[in-house]
Amino acid sequence: MNTEKRKARVGLYTTGLKAYWPQFKGLRERLEGYGRFIAEELEASGDVEVFNFGLVDCSDSGIAAGEYFCRNLVDIVFQHVGTYVTSDAVLPVHQICKAPTVILNLQPAIQVNYAKTTTGEWLAHCNACPAPEIANAFNRAGIRFRVVSGLLGLRETPEISVADETTCARPEAVRAWREIREWAKAASVKAALSRARFGFLGGNYSGMLDMYSDFTMLQGGTGIHVELLEMCDLASRLAKVTEADVKRKLDDITSMFEISEDSPSDPLARRPAPEQLEWSAKVAAAQERMVEDFRLDALAYYYHGADGNDYEQLQSGFIVGHSLLTANGVPCAGEGDMKTALAMKICDLLGTGGSFCEIVTTDYVRGTILMGHDGPFHLAIAKGRPILRGLGLYHGKRGSGVSVEAKVKDGPVTTLGVTQTGDGRLKFIVSEAEATDDPIMAIGNTQTHVRLGVEPDVWFERWLQEAPIHHFAMSVGHNLGLFRKVADLMGIQLTVV
Repeated sequence: MNTEKRKARVGLYTTGLKAYWPQFKGLRERLEGYGRFIAEELEASGDVEVFNFGLVDCSDSGIAAGEYFCRNLVDIVFQHVGTYVTSDAVLPVHQICKAPTVILNLQPAIQVNYAKTTTGEWLAHCNACPAPEIANAFNRAGIRFRVVSGLLGLRETPEISVADETTCARPEAVRAWREIREWAKAASVKAALSRARFGFLGGNYSGMLDMYSDFTMLQGGTGIHVELLEMCDLASRLAKVTEADVKRKLDDITSMFEISEDSPSDPLARRPAPEQLEWSAKVAAAQERMVEDFRLDALAYYYHGADGNDYEQLQSGFIVGHSLLTANGVPCAGEGDMKTALAMKICDLLGTGGSFCEIVTTDYVRGTILMGHDGPFHLAIAKGRPILRGLGLYHGKRGSGVSVEAKVKDGPVTTLGVTQTGDGRLKFIVSEAEATDDPIMAIGNTQTHVRLGVEPDVWFERWLQEAPIHHFAMSVGHNLGLFRKVADLMGIQLTVV
């Protein structure tokens, strides 16, 4: 299964004034070296492919840079302000190339060497001087831009410098580079979604009005392609599953999951029978083949069938296979929830997990809210090995089968909800919190105790006012900064609760 992430194509250029080059020996080469350093740092993350134009120092080179970035289909442009430049040089870059723009206002040293600084030396440190002129020109020309300010973060001082430019450990450099890398990651998400294929298998859970999605709006707002799938698409592949395929999937299941005994509290939750595990493995092999055949990057699914229907039996094996797919970069959301499949995919692209959640219950003693679901779980963010339990019935649904019982690892988490507003637009709803190591119910559902920054009731009141859908994705880490950048680049409203 090919789940390779597309790298963001990052445009980069450094600014300067053409008149300076014959006046100040070595200045041009020094600034070009700063630009190469930025390119190398970006590429070191492995998330991006950098297209470094080099110096833009007049309007002609600005035009050439814009055309260069267009030819290379860049997803974002970092404008490194090296030294003073007239704004008429940089404006054409962004009038020609419409990719989102980030101004890098990065000073090489914490201060100049006042006793030894020459005019040429000073010009290598006056990056902030033209920044307001550039911002003003962009604003008046209708070009959106973002700004990162701080220190360049060099690991050694260039020979030409009379100041100490070794600033990689300074907090101003660390913060700036965190922001730069987050912008690059956000661009990677936008780029990946614009080429992603999401499957929609079956239909929505009937009556869940918040689950219903406008697929045209989803493609218009994110670029994703929605492939409408039928249960027969999966059933036809199930018929071709071999014993070797089943054995391979059983090996995956036993290596990733702990097989439960009977629940001490719930008679519906029992040790999975061998035939249930074998059926889940067979269905998982078919699910994997369907994902490969349709080149899917994510999936939303639900099937409501008549009692005893063949498709009802098929869907009884969904949860294990969909958890395996989610762990391998193809997030799967139940109840036909395409919006939460999108949230899960964003989390996965950022390397932060993305498990399918809803509100389970509130623990007023601990001051926590349990969040989870009777469906797929992102194994990469589990605390310990997830447990497989056999369920005598899927509550509120037809059939029975094997389900996942797990919780997210302790520590910082961030929930990402994707809802649709009354005027038909997407909106992100984000909450940063802490996952705690507290007991959960042995009922075959995923559950995590989450402590938010306010009392549960205060959070509920604020959250519900934002008109969320009842599902969301849970990611590990405090990721508001990343989600905010993704929303910015995609033109999506984001609200923090």
